[in-house]
Amino acid sequence: MSNAKRPSSFLHSFSLNFFLLAFLLSACCCSKNSNSGNGGNNNTGNTGATVNFWLTNGNQSALLQKQTALSFGTTANTYLNIDVDSSKTFQSVDGFGFTLTGGSAYVINRMSSTAKAALLNELFGSDSSSIGISYLRISIGASDLDASAFSYDDVAQDTTLSHFNFSLDTADFLPVLKQILAINPSIKIIATPWSAPAWMKDNGGTIGGSLLPAYYNVYAQYFVKYIQLMKATGITIDAITPQNEPLNPGNNPSMLMYAGQQATFIKNYLGPAFQATNISTKIIVYDHNCDRPDYPDSVLNDASANTFVNGSAFHLYAGDISALSQVHNQFPDKQLYFTEQYTGSTGDFGGDLKWHLKNVVIGSIRNWSRIALEWNLANDASYGPHTPGGCTTCKGAVTLTGSSVTRNVGYYIIAHASKFVPTGSVRISSTVTSTLNTAAFLTPLGRKVLIVENDDQGAAIFNIRYNGKWFPTTVPAGSVATYVW
Repeated sequence: MSNAKRPSSFLHSFSLNFFLLAFLLSACCCSKNSNSGNGGNNNTGNTGATVNFWLTNGNQSALLQKQTALSFGTTANTYLNIDVDSSKTFQSVDGFGFTLTGGSAYVINRMSSTAKAALLNELFGSDSSSIGISYLRISIGASDLDASAFSYDDVAQDTTLSHFNFSLDTADFLPVLKQILAINPSIKIIATPWSAPAWMKDNGGTIGGSLLPAYYNVYAQYFVKYIQLMKATGITIDAITPQNEPLNPGNNPSMLMYAGQQATFIKNYLGPAFQATNISTKIIVYDHNCDRPDYPDSVLNDASANTFVNGSAFHLYAGDISALSQVHNQFPDKQLYFTEQYTGSTGDFGGDLKWHLKNVVIGSIRNWSRIALEWNLANDASYGPHTPGGCTTCKGAVTLTGSSVTRNVGYYIIAHASKFVPTGSVRISSTVTSTLNTAAFLTPLGRKVLIVENDDQGAAIFNIRYNGKWFPTTVPAGSVATYVW
């Protein structure tokens, strides 16, 4: 996590006259079961004229509720059009999800076995009651949402890494991750360290400091050993980043790693180490805010480092989401990933719903990201566990009190994509307006999925038009809808 957080947007109130209210009630009548119906990710769905759609309102009157089905037609009206064109394709989608922190695993593992199984199936399963999370981020060693700061080898000067071990992850983290993999064996995982072992750093501590050049080779072998041992336990790491938030040395743990240092580490040590051991895990650079696209640009402009790099990862606590497209335009052969954004303890549900759907889910996807990840999956009612100095206000997708589950705004932000857009989908063309933000997808089974966020202070009535036919629909102010046909 970054210390400087993006403030939440605020939900604007709106008033409707009697006629418009009547229209909304008829057009957006909700079903009683908030997770019922055919999701594009989970069921056979509908590829004909019928359109199923799900709605979450900023005022929480509807939470991922399936609405009355709609049908395409050709009846003329005067509403504006959102056009979807599946003949225009862009990047493939690897998935949507969260970070499974050590703290997440701890609170999940405190649940009863029955409640834990039910929650994990709801989050990661493939049936109609699940939200189908398809991508996870995990930490290499501790993140700031572990109870304490640690690495996998805290024995000073162990340059052979003979003491490398997962002992602090065996009680909760690894068992929970394995249970998730049993539910969804194909889930993709990206791993990142918050810090190298303290003894490899110039300040000898878990907070800040930089990796000493004398330990570049040892640290590269640290990554190799991590990937190999995870594989031996049945866990495949699809990608790594060399450092979480490399320009934020104030977290616990954290480590400063400038672009030049990262390029040197990759081209002379990490890349060759992966090559020598036949490791195919992707190397993704940066993993920090959108205000510094010059960082990944600098690494990718190093020709030797470039050959080992799959792409760049971003957060949005500073800058603008369009930074991803800036990097894409300079390096169109490299991939983009959006790996972290948090919702806070003082955030407003409606404001966070709008801002995160607009920027994190829709915004990152429209700017070439293959994934959209929110931050922490789960924590307790006090926003713990966390390290001393770690984030005290980061709200999980779910809050767990014993076996009781509260679904927070982050759950719905991701669910509007993850439930309907499986791994292997492709982004397709969809138009936007000044207040309607959209992202459209073609799934592997041929379904079309359109996510629409209404950023306005009033309800939006518009057509969704595809292949010469259309249907009118309404999305209330500050709300998000996902349409599947």
